[in-house]
Amino acid sequence: MMITRLLVVCLLVAVGLSAGCAVWGPQEKLPLKQVTVEDLTALLRQRDAAVHSMKGLFSAKVRGGLIPILSRVEGTVYYRRPNALRLKGFTPFGGELFEFVQADEWYKLRLPLEGKVYTGDQADLKDQGNLARFSQLSAWAIGGLLGTNALAKDETAKLVLERNRYRLDVYGMARGGGQSSRPPIRRLWFDRRLLVVQEDRLGRDGEIEATIYYDDFRLLDEGGAVSLQNKTDAEMRLLRPFKISLEDGRGPGAVQVTFHELYQNQAITAEDLGQIL
Repeated sequence: MMITRLLVVCLLVAVGLSAGCAVWGPQEKLPLKQVTVEDLTALLRQRDAAVHSMKGLFSAKVRGGLIPILSRVEGTVYYRRPNALRLKGFTPFGGELFEFVQADEWYKLRLPLEGKVYTGDQADLKDQGNLARFSQLSAWAIGGLLGTNALAKDETAKLVLERNRYRLDVYGMARGGGQSSRPPIRRLWFDRRLLVVQEDRLGRDGEIEATIYYDDFRLLDEGGAVSLQNKTDAEMRLLRPFKISLEDGRGPGAVQVTFHELYQNQAITAEDLGQIL
C-alpha cells in the first residue's frame, strides 16, 4: 500500500511538472504588427507636430573626457517650433558651463569658462573641441525628446524587420541625382509599441556619428508626467523618453541625459531662446 501511494504521488508530481512547463516555459513570441514605411513616417510626423514648444530641466552624466574633470552637468532647455533651441549647462555648483543656441543650420556656442564664442554652420561643430561635441550630443538627445526625427521633404526611408523590432533607414538628398547615390543619414529602431527606442546618426560616408538609446517613456500634459495606465492609442503617440543615452561614434565619449520638470506647449519668448529670433 505504501509503495502504491508513493507511485501515485510521483505520477501526480510528474503530471504537474509537465503542465507547469507548458504554462510557464518559453512561449513563442507573437509576430510584429504589419506596418509600412508610410505608417511609421506618418507617426513620426504626428509626434513632431504634437510639440509646439517645450521647456524644462535636465541632468547629464558624462564620461570619456567630453568635459574635463566634470562628470555631471545640470541644464535647462527651451524649444520653439519649427527649429529654435537653446541649451544651457551648469556645473554642480551652479557655475555656467556653456550656452548652445541653434536655428535652422546656424548655431552659437558660448563657453564662459574659456571666454570663447563660436558661431557658424552646425556641420562645423565637430571641429570645435570636446565641449562643442558635448553640446551637439545634448542637442541630438533633445531632438529625440521633442520628436524632431521626422523625415524632411527630400528624405526617403526603407523599412527592415530586425529581430523583434522595426528598423527605418532614412536617406538624404541624392548625390548626382541617382537613387543609388542617396546616403543613409539615420537609422531608427521601433519597438512593438511603435516607440523609437534607438537611433543611429550617420555621417556623410555612412560612419556612425552617435548611437542614441531612448528609455523611460512617459506621457506629458502641460504640467508634467502623468500615469500611463488606460491610455488610448492617440495618447500613446505622445509618449516621450525621459532618459536618453548617447554613445559618441567618433570616440569613447558617452552621455546619459535625464529630464525633469518638462512643460510642453507653453509660451516661449525670444529672451528664453537667447534673443535670436
